[in-house]
Amino acid sequence: MTKKSLLVLALAAAAFSSVHAEEALKKIKSSGSVTMGVRESSGALSYTLGDGKYVGYHVEICQRVLADVQKQLGMPKLDIKYQPVTSQNRIPLVQNGTVDIECGSTTNNATRQKDVAFAVTTFVEEVRMVVKASSGITAVSQLAGRTVATTTGTTSVQTLRKHERATGIDFKEVFGKDHADSFLLLESGRADAFVMDGSLLAGLVSRSKNPADYKIVGEVFSVEPIGIMFRKDDPAFKKAVDDSIKAMIKSGEIAKLYDKWLMQAIPPSNTKVGLPMSESLKAALANPNDKPAEDYAKK
Repeated sequence: MTKKSLLVLALAAAAFSSVHAEEALKKIKSSGSVTMGVRESSGALSYTLGDGKYVGYHVEICQRVLADVQKQLGMPKLDIKYQPVTSQNRIPLVQNGTVDIECGSTTNNATRQKDVAFAVTTFVEEVRMVVKASSGITAVSQLAGRTVATTTGTTSVQTLRKHERATGIDFKEVFGKDHADSFLLLESGRADAFVMDGSLLAGLVSRSKNPADYKIVGEVFSVEPIGIMFRKDDPAFKKAVDDSIKAMIKSGEIAKLYDKWLMQAIPPSNTKVGLPMSESLKAALANPNDKPAEDYAKK
């Protein structure tokens, strides 16, 4: 295929993507349905209870956003379809229109902003590590020669590698296909530590067989804004989502949802994640924005 043919195809794909994205609200109204991307094991933010039921902090925020979209479009009924996504396929599924709005645990960064758009930040994550309480590991410096797990397709992979280069601490990396799989690597002894978003680690520990067997330890690897994701170049849809979230922030509803999912007992095991709202998230809610992770790193 010639360079000219490739360019024509690329331009056609870009044009299709732009038209497709611009029609998000129109598509929802004409079809009477919307597809929400959800995660099966993203801590208290988005997880499954089985039988096609998904819950969590971001899932409930999205359900309320979509109720506002339904009202805005004057629709008597809106059918929400839930599509499980993974760290690897979530962005392609948003880009190709399979998923209209992704409500999991996606870090908003400059690279991803080239491909997708994010709502104003509703969670700020601190990347930490979890170890077995009996391991004696309390700091990153003790990972030399050890095996460290993280999840394929997440920003924690890059964070881990950067840290390894910066500190010169040499450790072996193993990768889980999703967060539950990564935790299993730790649980089964195939990994000595699991590096991931603190809220996800806390959620996995709270739902494990013996939560007291694990500890979240060590310094914070990075601070990252987490946002609800949708197709790029669709200002009308972004405004609808952002306006809904900003109204929930103003009314105090977001704070109540945070308390419900991160501080109170949650299903199915009725255990508490117990993760108080960070100062970074309080600041993001006080001044709603969709700044990428790079802006947080400058502070």
